Amino acid sequence: MKGNFHRNAALLLATAGTFALSSGAWAQDTAAAAANVSSGANQPASEIIVTASRRAQLLQDVPMSINVATGEQIERLKILDIKDVQQLAPGLELTNNGRANSATLRGVTFDPDQGTGPSVDIYYNEVPVDASTVFTAIYDIDQVEVLRGPQGALRGRTAPSGAITIRTRRPNLNEIEGYIQGTATDDAAYNVQGGVSLPIVQDKIAIRASMLVDGNRLNQVRNTTRGDRSRSRTQSARLSVALQPTEGFDINVMYQYLNSDNVNHTQIFGPGNAAIGNPAIGLDDRLNLSEGRRRLINNSHLVTVDAKYDLGPVTLAFVGGHQETTLTQYGDGDPGNAIPNYTPTQIVRTPYNVDTAELRIISNNEGFFNWSAGVFHTTQTGNVVVDQPLDFLFGVPGLPAPFVTPVAGTIVIPTQAKTWAFAGSVRLKPTEQLTFEAAGRYTMNDGRQLATITIPGVGSFPIVDFSSKERPFTGSATLTYEFSPDLTAYAAYGRSYRGATAGVGTPQNISEDLVISKPERSNSYEIGFKSAFLDRRISLDVSAFYQEFDNFISRFTGIATDQGTEVFPGFYAGPPDGAFDDTSDYNYNGDATVKGIEATIAGRPTDNWDFSVSMAYVKARYKNALLPCTTLDPVTGQPVIIPNPAFGGVNNVSFCNRNSRLADVPDFSLTANSEIRFGSGPMQPFIRGLINYRPSVYSEQQQYRYPSRTLINLFVGLRGEEGKWELSAFARNLLNQKRITNISVGNSQFRASNDPTIIYDSGYRTVNVTNPREFGISGSFRF
Repeated sequence: MKGNFHRNAALLLATAGTFALSSGAWAQDTAAAAANVSSGANQPASEIIVTASRRAQLLQDVPMSINVATGEQIERLKILDIKDVQQLAPGLELTNNGRANSATLRGVTFDPDQGTGPSVDIYYNEVPVDASTVFTAIYDIDQVEVLRGPQGALRGRTAPSGAITIRTRRPNLNEIEGYIQGTATDDAAYNVQGGVSLPIVQDKIAIRASMLVDGNRLNQVRNTTRGDRSRSRTQSARLSVALQPTEGFDINVMYQYLNSDNVNHTQIFGPGNAAIGNPAIGLDDRLNLSEGRRRLINNSHLVTVDAKYDLGPVTLAFVGGHQETTLTQYGDGDPGNAIPNYTPTQIVRTPYNVDTAELRIISNNEGFFNWSAGVFHTTQTGNVVVDQPLDFLFGVPGLPAPFVTPVAGTIVIPTQAKTWAFAGSVRLKPTEQLTFEAAGRYTMNDGRQLATITIPGVGSFPIVDFSSKERPFTGSATLTYEFSPDLTAYAAYGRSYRGATAGVGTPQNISEDLVISKPERSNSYEIGFKSAFLDRRISLDVSAFYQEFDNFISRFTGIATDQGTEVFPGFYAGPPDGAFDDTSDYNYNGDATVKGIEATIAGRPTDNWDFSVSMAYVKARYKNALLPCTTLDPVTGQPVIIPNPAFGGVNNVSFCNRNSRLADVPDFSLTANSEIRFGSGPMQPFIRGLINYRPSVYSEQQQYRYPSRTLINLFVGLRGEEGKWELSAFARNLLNQKRITNISVGNSQFRASNDPTIIYDSGYRTVNVTNPREFGISGSFRF
């Protein structure tokens, strides 16, 4: 009873102080034209400019469901980790665990290991980049925009669920200005960042330099075997140059260096295994027992160029980028220490060498007819090298550990990808109220997925050799009608595409459908309206959508596999023999539908109070899809392969008919944030908060129900006149909720190579858990 009282009191306090929560911290298509209060925490939505359609528009005029956060808002909410942006947008899930970073939106997820383009693409100063680099550091940001729905008509790459565009701050050509911010918490986390703009030649040349130093304990897990704990160290620096040699000619060049070194131990919990000395471990313990280290080193160089030349009737625009990133990951394959004194360490070296260029010509006519045309080109090269342990584990019934014969394998995966795309758009405005826009993109994707494995003393063997030449056409169309300055409605259509891919890590001697997937296509339809009332102090925006996928590509992990007859250790031949041989991960296709509704109510009822509440209800499901699955013998509990007559052909795995979720995310989600300011003197007290609610959801693949969670961040502090300085204290995860956000399928274990029925079980499942409550202080100064 007492615990419930404290919990409810904390929730009441956070909700009362921050209820409804604020458009200034996150605006989703809000049309609220609130009063411009210089001391307020939030920029009025009527002044927010977005580039979702590749041209500058007021947020309220864009016929698309968009989330927007300015750099000032990100700093004030102490968003020091990019994954925390998900707390500001309903239905957005960001995974930031090192190499395999990704974004989930509108119920559609993505596994970077599946080898396709992402479901939500990432752009940095309009240059497509990999999520691993962008998710590592966030500082000196001008604006973040989350574009919902299919992308690929107006930007370089196609993505079925959306795009996240991140724009860094640019140099100020007219005056010296900048900021510095420092944050520290009671959990040994620190973050120092800042930036300064210096005009070199007034109105002609300026530079901006910014930097970040960040450290924290990641998932807070302690490794009792090694005697260390998870930790992250990141340093980054950025230099930007702005040139305006003549009127109408603008050039912006940015160079960013980033280095991060993360040791991120996998959290485990469960009853353990007394036979090998593994004790019971609870969720609150936050422990790991592996003898090896899980470490990721990211070293990255990124250059972006943005140039525009106004020629009068048209503007010539160029966007280009060059990225050289090397990710080196060390992973212990035995996180639960199922086999004592055994450390199967995988080392993955992933280069990301990408050159991107886009040239566009845009008409400057804002009347009846406007158009654009462009060409886009990108190339990616580099060899992914995987040092993979292929050890032979000879098991003997009754012994707690196998006899290990070390076998080292090296997998080399050359990356060769090239894309050309030709795009165009038109915008017609027959009346002041009616606007029609259409855009199309013809893409030429040429790529090759080649992988070989080398085993010392044995030889080299091809794993997969898959070449593709794809020529998809994607596009979009929108119709917008402005009934009044306070009410606009729109209807939109979008078409997206993701190409076929080969699974380079699939087992030997399996059917081709498990190795090479089919291409994916989707069509999306959306309607919505944007409204403002109460003298434009409050806005209400609503959108509804339906998207249909043909051959949605997803990744299925830990699938029991029958590889046929083993002719010698590790090599198989012939058709499936009915015996379970190993587990593996596969890319596979299945038809699916996504439908839902998104809404935001936001505004500034008084000059000292901002609020915003956003919700999303999305139902993303397979549609009678036949997908790889693992079936268990009800007597022995061991995996068995069950042929599916509806599938036919070779049955290396079991297939199950599914109408399940596309991702382990709930249908409903809600975010809210707010700020209340007190008085109007030179020092203004404030209280602000952020609430993110996610109900429970059952995962069919993990066979686990993830609990609901309500994450509350609360801030109190003082702000100087015109926001020149700010001091605040804050609490993250105010309710101290410990919620599992990801869990393994079964325990961490090994099977004997000579007999897969002999299992070495750690007694633990691996999990990700929300970080505990954290208190901190932060100060910032602007000049």
